[in-house]
Amino acid sequence: MKIIGLTGGIGMGKSTVAKMLRAFGFPVWNADKAVHDALRPEGKGFAAVAARFPEAIKRGRIDRKVLGRIVFKDPRKLRQLEKILHPLVRDSERVFLQQARDKKARAVVLEIPLLFETGAEARCDITLCVTASSSIQKARVLPRPNMTEDKLLGILARQMPNAEKCKKADYTVPTGTSLITTREYLRKLLGDLLLLEPRRPSRPPPRRKTCVGRRPS
Repeated sequence: MKIIGLTGGIGMGKSTVAKMLRAFGFPVWNADKAVHDALRPEGKGFAAVAARFPEAIKRGRIDRKVLGRIVFKDPRKLRQLEKILHPLVRDSERVFLQQARDKKARAVVLEIPLLFETGAEARCDITLCVTASSSIQKARVLPRPNMTEDKLLGILARQMPNAEKCKKADYTVPTGTSLITTREYLRKLLGDLLLLEPRRPSRPPPRRKTCVGRRPS
């Protein structure tokens, strides 16, 4: 079973490409979702995070925005949070991979925004980095709720530059044009990697017999 690592900076199109990969039949695991699941009231990380960061608890739930403001301005607190969550996220990934192996999946996708920052590429056979221009990135991200240019700059400062991600990745997937272009680019790439069956050429419709009688001798 091949493991595909999917990454890219904020607003570069990871979620869109992940949906395309699902449509191609590949199971996709999302690291951000694993974190969110761990922080739910019924999640495995809720009690430990709530005990360490009680100021992030609002109405019996962990407010991720408040938690983010607490840890991202204090590297020590960020490391404390990571110490709680990283083992749980890795457990979620291992369960996903085992289930995929049990189902004899040909390939799976690990969607990890901080793939290279955390060294997770070592667990992947192939790495893909989605990419678009900075102007497109801003156009996608700034309309999001509560997003500002200063906040975007702060997020980008904490991430590896996308150009560096692209250099580290085995392949890049451009997302700055149309969805159709990106999908077909991805389809060809995966076909070249022998992870997708080649498309069967459509058969031409049968010709109608328009002549009657025998051919003249």
